[in-house]
Order: sequence, then C-alpha cells, then structure tokens
Amino acid sequence: MPRPSDYPLLPAGVTIQDALVGLTAHLQLAGIEGAAVDVRRLLAHALGGDSLDLIRDPNRKLSNLEVDHCVKLIARRAKHEPVSRIIGLRGFFGREFVVTPATLDPRPETETLIELALELARFRHRQGQSFSILDIGTGSGAILITLLAELPFARGIGTDVSRSALEVARINSERLAVAQRCRWLEGRTFAGEAGPFDLVVSNPPYIPTHVIGQLEPDVRDFDPHLALDGGADGLDIYREIAIGLPGVIPHGAAVVEVGVGQAADVAHLFADALTTTGETTIAFGRDLGGIERCVAVATQF
Repeated sequence: MPRPSDYPLLPAGVTIQDALVGLTAHLQLAGIEGAAVDVRRLLAHALGGDSLDLIRDPNRKLSNLEVDHCVKLIARRAKHEPVSRIIGLRGFFGREFVVTPATLDPRPETETLIELALELARFRHRQGQSFSILDIGTGSGAILITLLAELPFARGIGTDVSRSALEVARINSERLAVAQRCRWLEGRTFAGEAGPFDLVVSNPPYIPTHVIGQLEPDVRDFDPHLALDGGADGLDIYREIAIGLPGVIPHGAAVVEVGVGQAADVAHLFADALTTTGETTIAFGRDLGGIERCVAVATQF
C-alpha cells in the first residue's frame, strides 16, 4: 500500500472543496480513521472559522498562506497527533477546554463519570447547604470545572502532581467562569486535604505499565505517561485513594473512572476501605459501548 509523503500536495489556487477532497485522501492513506471529519475541523481552524464556513463558500480559492497553514496541520494529524492537541482545544460535555502536552486529552467516555457524579450530587445535596468536591488528578480540570458549571451550589479543589497541568486547569476555570469556586493544589491523590468532602471524583492513571507501549499512537505518543501509567496492574492510585476515603467522605460519595475489566476490583477496594463508615452503596456506570466505565460508592447520610 502506498504511503503519503510527509506533506500533502495542494495545487496553487485550490478551492476549499478540492482541498477537502485532497487532504482527506492524504489522511486516509496515512490510516487515520474519521479522516473527513478531522480534515473539516482542521481546515476550519486554519481558515479562522468553523465547519459551516466550508459549506457556505466551497468554491473559494485558498491563498498560498492558507494552503501552507492547512498542509502543516494535516501533516501533524497524519502522524497521529490528535486534532484536539493540534488546535489546543477539546470539546467535553458541551464546553471547550484548553489542552496542552501536560494534560490528558479528555475523552467522551469520561462523560459517563460526569453524568453519574451529577446524579449523586443532586440527590445528596441539601437545599441551602454548601457542597464540596475533590477532583484527584485533575489534569485540564475538565471534570471538576464541568461539575461546578453544572452545580452552582458547589465548590471544589483539584489536585495534581503536575504543576503545568494545574496551570492549564486554572486557565480553563477562568475561561469557563468558575474560578471563584475552585482551588488547585499540587500533590498526589488528596494532596494533604483532610476533608470532609461531599463528593470525590477522579479519572486516575489506570493503564498497566506493560500495556502502554501497545496503545494507539494517538494516546501512546501524545498523552503524558504520568496520566496513563497505573502501575503493574493499573490499580496503584485506586489503592491510595481507598486508604484515604474513610477520612474524606465519612458522609459522602466517590466516583472514579476505571479501565476495561477493572470495575469489580476497584469496587472491592473501596468497599473494604469503607467498612468502618457504616452502610455503603456501590454502583457502576456504563459508557455508550456498554463497558463498565465508572465505579461509585456512597456512604450513608
């Protein structure tokens, strides 16, 4: 099978429509799934508009500068760099978040965590009272910021071992108007916070170390390994979280994202850790593919 050159070739005076066709073929040859969608997003970004602009005037000719910009962006995608990293923004739960090489790229699967956390928060929040959230390994802040945007009665803290990631989270909190209701702390898991919290959330590193090299290049080569590597069996951070849970949610709940096949193990870790807090309830959240993607545990209140 022929391979594409490093840079796609576009003739001088190419129209938007012809550029879409040519650039899509280039990405398809590079083995990129969803090539047509990616090309539309990148071309719209290069031209400073949105996908609708490509439809409104498909016969407009691109300038040499525009062609050069488009070609460079497509060349990056052909090397499996995710579109969100190329344009620096990722859509998540109806909002756009800044992402950088320091942060995990938020995935649609994580929206399962958001939905389950919102359900718990709305059920357990008492009218007129504050509601506190701790987000462990916050990265871009997508989880905590989304919850705060959806829950005007809530305040939160996000922790991360990466100072660079925390700076991205701070930027996102300001862009999405929740900065006055959150704090960012550098540190592992609870970062010394004793709580109590009403809700703990986390999408921690859960990929077993030996599996990371087998991941798709979009993930393996562009997500920070610090946000992927969960230790020998992928459960290292869950064990750390479990140890601290009884102290931080004596009358609260926790929701964490898990990898494929990890839900039962994580549920046992949390249930065992919370035996001293009284009655607890365990629930699971499935993503659109039917995979158990989240584990939720709630203590009696």
